[in-house]
Amino acid sequence: MKASQLFFRIGAASVLLSAAWAQAAPVTGTVTDKTTNRPASGDSVAVVDVQAGMSEVAHATTDSRGRYSVDLPGSGPYLIRVTHQGAGYFIAAPQGGGPGDIPVYDVAAKVEGVSIEADVFEFEADPSQLRVTERYFVHNISSPPRTQWTPHTFEVVLPSEATVAGVAAQRPTGLPTSVKLDPTGNKGHYAFNFPIQPDEGEKDTLFQLEYTLPYGEGKYTFHPQVSMPTQSVGVLLPKSMTFTAATPDFQPIQQDPNIQTFVARNLTPGKTLAFTVSGIGAVAREAQSAGPAQGEAAAASGSAPGGGIGEPINTPDPLSKYKWWILGGLALLLAASAAFLLRKPPSPAESVGGPPPLGHTAPHPATVPTPSFAAPMPASAAAKNAALLNALKEELFALESEKISGAISAEDYASVKPALEIVLGRALRRKT
Repeated sequence: MKASQLFFRIGAASVLLSAAWAQAAPVTGTVTDKTTNRPASGDSVAVVDVQAGMSEVAHATTDSRGRYSVDLPGSGPYLIRVTHQGAGYFIAAPQGGGPGDIPVYDVAAKVEGVSIEADVFEFEADPSQLRVTERYFVHNISSPPRTQWTPHTFEVVLPSEATVAGVAAQRPTGLPTSVKLDPTGNKGHYAFNFPIQPDEGEKDTLFQLEYTLPYGEGKYTFHPQVSMPTQSVGVLLPKSMTFTAATPDFQPIQQDPNIQTFVARNLTPGKTLAFTVSGIGAVAREAQSAGPAQGEAAAASGSAPGGGIGEPINTPDPLSKYKWWILGGLALLLAASAAFLLRKPPSPAESVGGPPPLGHTAPHPATVPTPSFAAPMPASAAAKNAALLNALKEELFALESEKISGAISAEDYASVKPALEIVLGRALRRKT
């Protein structure tokens, strides 16, 4: 596409975006404390401008009935944030006078019912370095429901030689957002300042780390430390690499011809674990791209245990719930969702091509099963478009968060944001 055409499309998207939100009605809603099932009175409410560095542009306080009302300034996508007992809760600002109801939960430093459902390692290696993506899927089934949150909500231990390349976290109903990883004192010990909210159905909280390790000897031994009750620790690596368990806990799961999977189950804090990975290799990208479709096909056909993937085994794979989401990647899924929601026969002016992929996230980010934008699509075209707009607003929120935290370079930010605006422009053209 010529540069002039690209700038024209970006400019048109910006004009449409401004026009759409300039007409926005005041947002009113109720903040409900789901711990007590009572209105949350006295909570701070802020309108956050995603396109202005996450600045707060309007404020309110909930009344005795938990009600609030704020005015949108009239340009750009916004988020509504409620701060309850120090923890923040977000929704995308509703359009067209829709309700802005927000659920919140009481906060405690330690909550009963919080556990790790899965700690998943994914490995790739070349002759000089080992690349590790580690993801923690954290349950919060507290009753009554409470949010676990402190400045050191979730602590992790990495190998002392690790160089951290990326950090992200995801709420049960949100999108992955780059966050800071704070050292806690001892070398390799870090903590996330990020709330662990109660689960929403099968959706839990995700913590993700990407780091590299020196690999001159072509092998590395890991000693994972379990900080809370953990249902499973899983290891995924290419067929060309070798896994050697130093403790008897790990068992192979033979379900995917392209990926080796090993799992240790039902672990308690203080449990000693050790394994070694060696060799070099990378996960085939074509296998990643095919993953979600294959997994869904298997689930639909009923050929996999519990809606999983691959051949049935004696014990269902505890990672089958996550595997294809891990391998598929957030960027691919978001692009596919946008294409699905926006699809219609293109006019000649639009036949240049579809929206560009949104690639500012890490190379292989995971999502929790059934991310919010991958839920079954609403029936009406208007509802589909509204769902896309909400997803894109959250994605802009994630992008601006990365900019503020320094997790994305100025060059990458400058290339990714116009791509998002083009997709937003396409969505808004369908709205009008």
